[in-house]
Amino acid sequence: PDDPFRAVVRERGFARRAAAALRYFFPFLEWAPAYRLGTFKSDLIAGITIASLAIPQGISYAKLANLPPILGLYSSFVPPLVYAMMGSSKDLAVGTVAVASLLIASMLGAEVSATENPALYLHLAFTATFFAGVIQASLGILRHVVP
Repeated sequence: PDDPFRAVVRERGFARRAAAALRYFFPFLEWAPAYRLGTFKSDLIAGITIASLAIPQGISYAKLANLPPILGLYSSFVPPLVYAMMGSSKDLAVGTVAVASLLIASMLGAEVSATENPALYLHLAFTATFFAGVIQASLGILRHVVP
């Protein structure tokens, strides 16, 4: 019952299996055709409400990690946009968190000073977040491959 590829394996034929796999990895392909204007209005109001909190929160968490405030803006809207296309739960909140900001600041602060060498600090922050994303994506893929 917990086999995530149950819907994909059930389908017969390559085209149907490929479509089922795409719907599994990109859930918006399933709900987007049924999306209506009334739902868009509600989502727009909810998005504006959440943005009024997430934008200043992202900026402050970027400063907490000793990063430029613009990166906090990016972290306020890029992850929710990606999750909107690839996420499976409409009730999950995605965004910046204080623990990750403090972890980045303490980890990188032990190696390089953000005030003395800001370019290296920024490159190390990008490298750390890139590899964290690669590891998370790998674990997500392996969840489906390894029984």
